[in-house]
Amino acid sequence: MRWRGVPLDVLLAVSGVALDLLTTAHAGDTTYLPAEANLPMGVLAGLPMGFVRSRPVPVTLYLAALLVVTDQLGSYTSNTAQILLCVAVGVAGFRSGRRGTVLATAAAIAATAVNIADPGIALTVNSWMYSVLLPVVPAVLGAYLRGSADPLEERDVTPDALLAAGGVAITVLSTWTTWHSGSQPVWVVGLLAVVGGLSLGVARRLPGLVLLGQGVLLVCADTYLNEAVNTCVILTLVAVGVFAMRVASWWWLVAAYVAGCMLTAIAVVGEGTEVTPFRVGVLTMLVATPIAIGRYLGMRQAAAAAERLRAEEAARAAVAQVRADQLAERERIARDVHDIVAHHVGAMVLRASAARYSAPDGPVADALTDIRETGHQVLQDLRDLLDLLREPERQPHLLADPTDVVRESAERMAAAGLVVDLHLDPATDQAPLTARASAARIVQEGLTNVLKHAGPGTRVSVTVAPEGEGLAVEIRNGRPPTLIERLPSSGRGLAGMRERVRALGGTLSAGPDGEGGWLLAASLPARTAT
Repeated sequence: MRWRGVPLDVLLAVSGVALDLLTTAHAGDTTYLPAEANLPMGVLAGLPMGFVRSRPVPVTLYLAALLVVTDQLGSYTSNTAQILLCVAVGVAGFRSGRRGTVLATAAAIAATAVNIADPGIALTVNSWMYSVLLPVVPAVLGAYLRGSADPLEERDVTPDALLAAGGVAITVLSTWTTWHSGSQPVWVVGLLAVVGGLSLGVARRLPGLVLLGQGVLLVCADTYLNEAVNTCVILTLVAVGVFAMRVASWWWLVAAYVAGCMLTAIAVVGEGTEVTPFRVGVLTMLVATPIAIGRYLGMRQAAAAAERLRAEEAARAAVAQVRADQLAERERIARDVHDIVAHHVGAMVLRASAARYSAPDGPVADALTDIRETGHQVLQDLRDLLDLLREPERQPHLLADPTDVVRESAERMAAAGLVVDLHLDPATDQAPLTARASAARIVQEGLTNVLKHAGPGTRVSVTVAPEGEGLAVEIRNGRPPTLIERLPSSGRGLAGMRERVRALGGTLSAGPDGEGGWLLAASLPARTAT
């Protein structure tokens, strides 16, 4: 894993060397270095870029020292060193902490000042300004890219469209009459005006980059097209306000305020402008106004987002409370059902047991034994159901193998009077347990319905066979042999079977078979884990 970024480091080193060789390809001898020294100087300047990602601060210090040395030697490699130094400072801002970034930036400023200053000529205000801004801009950009503004989650692009349209309207309407007055072609000035206005459309999503771009446009307009300076100042102040709205860190707000004051001073203060305390105060208040507005809007947005979060949390808490109330109600109902049914079933089991011991052997004794065993089974199922409702996450306990449950159900219904033909494919044992358990319950319920609605003596055919990776269940009964008195029914049998089948993603159909009987068919696929 540690070698994953080696190709990129090699590419950076090769690119650094190639850049110097391209810039010094036609350079001849200098006062101190012959032309043959261009290649080793290029290697000295470019190879350290291979370590800039892992050790940006040492590489920056090295390039700053190399810049000073090459400038004193009069080597053309000083141009390459200056470019690579800015790159290294940007990487230091992105990857290093505050102390490392400040150290790298200070060294770059000092080396840039030495490179810009001509021998015997003192540094002017403009020279100092460029000496400071040239390293500071990439350092600030790198630190910003490390993470200052949170990603904008809002999907509505209406504010972005309004900002872009307003920016284009301001730039075009206020500058189009002066596009031909500068030294640049009209199409270049018009393109920059349109791009500068459109860039406000992404200011909410990339506030730092847009502020940097507007600052560059302002400096270019101050140099090449003075008629557009006021428009660029307006765009810059708008970008400052959007930056203040999106970035909550006070350090970045102070940096944006200082940058806004410097950019506005570049545009407003000329060679003959008198700097007075009143004008300084007006300029600082002019820049502070969009920052205050932006910060206010940012706080409003943060408060609205916090309110939405609280509302969502309250909604989730309400849903959780409803679910808790439902579970508590389910447990209460289950306990009541258990108490009522257990009382009556228990009494039935006791009476059947007592009658069994006093009855002679024969069909009556067998029926009483079946009633007693069935009652015990019902009581155990009720206890398991109550435990499951108390702990919904607990897996239900399987009392018996589903295949045995099917056979036992067929035998019990045969003892009750049905003529049951059971066709149980041995391959069903390979089906998933959930499908087999559901098939057993469906067979139980289906046979019970036949006994209720068709009566004893009815012939029933039960088939359980594999179907794909699941099971297919078919219960077909013939015409009732005689008219019978139907037993009480809640009508929930088929609904319960459909819910069970639907939980597995299967299908269930039930209805007359066209021959006077009834057909129940269910398809139970293997339920995949989600």
